[in-house]
Amino acid sequence: MYNMSRVNHNGYFDQTDEDALYELKKNLNAQRIEDYKNGNYKLGGGCLELPVPEDMPFYVKDYSEYYKGRAYHKRSLNSNGGWNMTSSLSFINTPQHTFTGEIRNAVLIIHGEKAHSCYFSKDAYTDMIKNGKYTDNKELMIIPDAVHTDLYDNLEIIPFEKMEEFFKTYLK
Repeated sequence: MYNMSRVNHNGYFDQTDEDALYELKKNLNAQRIEDYKNGNYKLGGGCLELPVPEDMPFYVKDYSEYYKGRAYHKRSLNSNGGWNMTSSLSFINTPQHTFTGEIRNAVLIIHGEKAHSCYFSKDAYTDMIKNGKYTDNKELMIIPDAVHTDLYDNLEIIPFEKMEEFFKTYLK
């Protein structure tokens, strides 16, 4: 799970301050005008080529090893040029998780313990439970030692049995 609104607004690990956010919005809006004038979108760049430099943050290495390595595809945006630069504008001012307490459906959130993005799932689950009256069918499952991309395709750690049990209980 990834809270795209939060990461685009606040940066990774909520590190963006108000001035940096203002500059980001200003630059993205200027880029949107350029894109319109040019008739195409400037891409933000995909993952880094392998091997990833050692001084890069772990999540950059993790994504790059996944999208440039074991899951490379010639048409994948993450494997190649990336998403258009201005696509984050729609997320920046849209707090997607504002109404999580209203979710009545069953929710099973599965996340890797060592994933850089784990805080998104923990916070979403907390908000769902804290602010919701429909809490009996919500569950957060943290997979020990797993990183973000492990749960994409590592069949040894994806909790299929738990998923099956959850589906059989709530998808009737």
